[in-house]
Amino acid sequence: MKIGAIYNLEGSQAPLDLPSSRGARLAVEEINAAGGIDGRRVDLLLCDGKSDPAEVRRCSLDLAEENLSGMIGLSDTDMVVAAAPGAAGAGIPFLTSGATSPRLPEVYDGLFLACFGDDVQAAAGAEHAFEMDLLTCALLVEGEMEYARLLAGYFRERYQALGGEIAFEAFLNGSDKEALVQAIGEASPDMIYLAAGPDLAAEVVGEVRDAGIEIPVFGGDSLDSPELRRGGTGRIVFSAHALLDENSSRSGPFVRAYDGLYGHPPENAFAALGYDAVMLLAEAMDRAGSEDPEAILEALQNTTGFVGVTGDISYDGGRRIPNKGVTMISLRDGVIDGSAVVVPGPSI
Repeated sequence: MKIGAIYNLEGSQAPLDLPSSRGARLAVEEINAAGGIDGRRVDLLLCDGKSDPAEVRRCSLDLAEENLSGMIGLSDTDMVVAAAPGAAGAGIPFLTSGATSPRLPEVYDGLFLACFGDDVQAAAGAEHAFEMDLLTCALLVEGEMEYARLLAGYFRERYQALGGEIAFEAFLNGSDKEALVQAIGEASPDMIYLAAGPDLAAEVVGEVRDAGIEIPVFGGDSLDSPELRRGGTGRIVFSAHALLDENSSRSGPFVRAYDGLYGHPPENAFAALGYDAVMLLAEAMDRAGSEDPEAILEALQNTTGFVGVTGDISYDGGRRIPNKGVTMISLRDGVIDGSAVVVPGPSI
């Protein structure tokens, strides 16, 4: 039985996708070690999208020719949109491990998220900021990235509904970075919310800190990046899919198995998302009792109470986005010094 996987193993998306691909591979190894699915071996066919939507599309079309039971992968909205044609053409499920746009299921009716949506993580970030009495914000957005635009919009909506003030807002692409940090300083906000991909986020944080601006920088799951786990980054708070702890009853076995296979702990929670995506799809394949794509799609849609490393997953009421809590992780100069699970309240 074959599962296709598309991940960007190089380029701007690699900090998220490389760990996720490793988690996916670990899941397949564990499934096969336990006897496979209904006694049949599972093969993971991995294609490198190279952080290029055109290459991702090529991967999806090529993999669609391989008689797959389903596809998994990717951590960015634009990349998943590029991958959708292959899965849609083959009539198989596509389970994105880490792309968080709540609009993605509209692209193809066989497209599922294994992760929370941007609306949920942005609301969690806004609510957590208010718990810290951070009432004014500079909102910085990577304008060429769909993920960043959506995340910023959802954050703005929730933050302002709570009574927060957006003191300054700017798109990052092509901006004069020196003028940008000067404008942030003049606005004197309590915090920055940074909606950007991992590479640009690390660059902006460095420039802000170099300018002597020490206010907390909040952001989405793209800030769960090795670049921001280094010293000198000050206070960083981001929404994550899990806090991976080898002493946790939920994540500990995964952390230890990952370390055993790769010789180091998981780089970030995206590793666990890749693992969960494969395990979730495999569980649906097993329940379907068939390689028929329609049977697998139906089984996936009927998932209830799947226990994953990143949380429990159910697709309730025909939705293809799980209702999961958001782990807010706080870093001080690259070291975790706090975390909290936030389940956002109803819209105000």
